[in-house]
Amino acid sequence: MTRRRIRGSTQDDVRRHNLGTILTEVHRHGYRSRALLTAEMGLNRSTIGDLVAELTEAGLVLQRSASAQGRAGRPSLEVVPSPEGVYVLAVDLGVRHLAVARVGLGGDVLDRVDVDSERDWSDLDITVDAIAEACRGLRRGAPARARCVGVGLSVPGVVRQEDGLLRFAPNLGWTDLPLGARLGERLDLPAVIANDADLGALAEHWRGVAVGYEHVVVVSGEIGIGGGILVGGRPLRGRGGYAGEIGHLRVNPDGRPCRCGSSGCLETEIGADALLREAGRRPGSGMDAYRAVLAEAAAGDEEAKNAAARVARWLGVGVGILVNTFNPDIVILGGPLGELYKATADIVEEATARSSLVAPREQVRLAASALGPDAQIVGAAELAFEPLLEDPIGTLTHRAA
Repeated sequence: MTRRRIRGSTQDDVRRHNLGTILTEVHRHGYRSRALLTAEMGLNRSTIGDLVAELTEAGLVLQRSASAQGRAGRPSLEVVPSPEGVYVLAVDLGVRHLAVARVGLGGDVLDRVDVDSERDWSDLDITVDAIAEACRGLRRGAPARARCVGVGLSVPGVVRQEDGLLRFAPNLGWTDLPLGARLGERLDLPAVIANDADLGALAEHWRGVAVGYEHVVVVSGEIGIGGGILVGGRPLRGRGGYAGEIGHLRVNPDGRPCRCGSSGCLETEIGADALLREAGRRPGSGMDAYRAVLAEAAAGDEEAKNAAARVARWLGVGVGILVNTFNPDIVILGGPLGELYKATADIVEEATARSSLVAPREQVRLAASALGPDAQIVGAAELAFEPLLEDPIGTLTHRAA
């Protein structure tokens, strides 16, 4: 159960909380039986029935018999997300890609657009125009009754938590830009923005390989390298929301200059461009070239094998530092790093063992992302759904006003 029943509040507060709890359970799991909700929330059956009826009337959930899934025995009512109730728009903006999706309650990706990856996203107006155009297209394709309740953006940069200002995105050349606010104004929707690795960590925790784990580190990135960290199931954000910039750990005193102004940062030693450079290929050649090097390494090409091994060792060094620092249950490698890990798991794990202490190393699991390139889309959607899950009826009423 994701929430506990609150006490000591007004009757309206308690009802709002309980409505949010039911909707969150249905959203996270796809369905929940009324009997299970009654047992977990400690409420009587009639109260659960009234709450579910209110969510049904609002168009957020449906009730169905469990026999609809072919189960034997006496049918019992299940609560499921309404397929045409509400949705959010989820945006994954990368240095070389832009994906926009329409995501429904339950986490289903209902529609998706991948925008030309060769565009230059360094200009804010060009970027906002492209995102807004894709969002409008998805909204036009949505059922007439479905309501859009917000947009979530995943970005490869440092985001100020208090107001969503994009402080620094070195690989896009952006500093102190109101990306979320600008897009929200353009679409007339609530817009929320967060770092891509932070959202990847939440996505893996909710719907990926980290389900059931409370202490999670995600390392991901294509050009830059970011980190998402959960401690006790909650994001570690730091004073201003800037925690997790693990790509700028200085690991190689003799390393290459980094876009952040330092040198020898972890992101100069791992990631797509690092592998391409080590293999004698042109950095910036894209994921097809990156995967080609991994395929050549798997086929026994010595230059490709050596290049993959060198980058894998640096990845293991970085993971070892994170294991020592955060003592996580699991370290998840996402994006290109997940593909590298699958190809070089023994090398990464050996380098991690050399770089970490015995006690935390014994407690950690390494894994590739279960969500792959969709992790940021999933995380951005969950971010956009948060207000609805906190106050379902209030959010819909506010959007209708």
